[in-house]
Amino acid sequence: MSLVKFITSKTFLKQIGLAIVAVVVLCYIILKWLNITTNHGEFETVPDLKGKSIHVAQVILKDNKLEIKVQDSANYNPDYPKYSVIDQEPVSGSKVKEDRKIYVTVNPSGYRKMTIPDGLIDKTFRQVKPTLEAFGFKIGKITYVDNIGKDMVLKLSNKGNTLHAGDKLEKTSVIDLQLGNGNRP
Repeated sequence: MSLVKFITSKTFLKQIGLAIVAVVVLCYIILKWLNITTNHGEFETVPDLKGKSIHVAQVILKDNKLEIKVQDSANYNPDYPKYSVIDQEPVSGSKVKEDRKIYVTVNPSGYRKMTIPDGLIDKTFRQVKPTLEAFGFKIGKITYVDNIGKDMVLKLSNKGNTLHAGDKLEKTSVIDLQLGNGNRP
């Protein structure tokens, strides 16, 4: 039998027709199955979680059939309560599928503790001020005492307590400085 006769035979054409019908039916069944299992066209709206405590956010997301994942706490933001959500991804109002993970960033309990750097004593105020500000501290009350070194830092204190290199204070703490006035004691 030649190839041309085989291709034009009734048996071959019938087999090709059955194969095409089988592929079409299989594709139809797979598409219907995907529509059902992926909930095609069904979305949940992401609620606004900013400013809410982590426990309240968990309840809200559970009610909306969504999952919460805490990423990390960020730098302390005094505009939000402690342990509350300050950022979320995806943003509120987004349409997402059921059981989607919502990533939240939590506000820590306070500013991070920073270490007082070494080598601030016996340096000039002009050198010490930018160093302290770079660490996130604020310069408070400046007092002058008799010392030959004019504007030389003699002592650091916070709320009346003398500070030493290596001590830890919350970022944005106020540090009072005692400086020399340039007069002999």
